Amino acid sequence: NMDSLGASGMSAFGNDQKTQVMRQIQQEAAMQNARMLVEKLNEHCFERCVPKPGTSLSKGEESCFTACMDKYMQAWNTVSKQYVARIQKESQQGGMGNTF
Repeated sequence: NMDSLGASGMSAFGNDQKTQVMRQIQQEAAMQNARMLVEKLNEHCFERCVPKPGTSLSKGEESCFTACMDKYMQAWNTVSKQYVARIQKESQQGGMGNTF
């Protein structure tokens, strides 16, 4: 929990180090989200496109699966671009405090 450190705990870092720590936390959170997303997509697209799994995917199942993943990845890219833009805007305003 970031709040338990309090502002006083964080100011012990130099400003640069604080920014680095925040950036690392954000990157790790983003990686975690991406991994979860891919797992969810796999499940969702697999269930949708491969109702009766055999030993291999048919051409139709394969293209369904690919199209399904593409659609979700485009949506994910749009969302993460907006999220990154928001974080950058907030950090330029100096208000990192309210993002968590």
